[in-house]
Amino acid sequence: MIQALRKLLDKFLNSLFKKKKHIKLGLYGPPNAGKTTLANKICTDWLGEEMGNVSDVAHETREIQIKEQISIKAKGKELSFNLVDTPGIATKIDFEEFIKAGMKKKEAKIRAKEATKGVIDAIKWLDDMDVVIVVLDSTEDPFSQVNITIIGNLQARDIPVLIVANKIDLKKSDMKRIESAFPQYKIASISAKFGNNIDNFYEALLDMVN
Repeated sequence: MIQALRKLLDKFLNSLFKKKKHIKLGLYGPPNAGKTTLANKICTDWLGEEMGNVSDVAHETREIQIKEQISIKAKGKELSFNLVDTPGIATKIDFEEFIKAGMKKKEAKIRAKEATKGVIDAIKWLDDMDVVIVVLDSTEDPFSQVNITIIGNLQARDIPVLIVANKIDLKKSDMKRIESAFPQYKIASISAKFGNNIDNFYEALLDMVN
């Protein structure tokens, strides 16, 4: 059943992307999953420059960031796209969490407000996406409300998805949990920080849209 669904999805993607040579590729996921780290890796590999700042504190990225005219190539295939890095999706943002991370109250409240706006903007931008890469922390439980919300929004919009299981360099990484949580999607396991399996990620992305 799952294989049949994948074949239907591949057929749909092939018909879609034959008509469209340049696409909008969105990076989505929960806070601190490694979206901007992956965005920086992609941009460094193919443009020679990074995209944005990263931090151990959640919601470092609070505004939509875009890099245009990125072209990746592998095994005779090529894909040109605008890369859209979005703020981490969260179902609840509490300024007290930022205080615990070492921020002063005023700064924490500003960050919480900006992060909330960023989540709203990220959801709005879904309607502009041709393909979405969902970046998940492979050390965390994939059956979270946030992940279900993200995947649900993508399914409702019929947007093609590649799931990236990030942080495989960490001991707590568990690919099987992510595979069992989302068996209907292709999953690429990587370490965006160290570049582990990054070539496999590029190949999976190219296979998906070619």
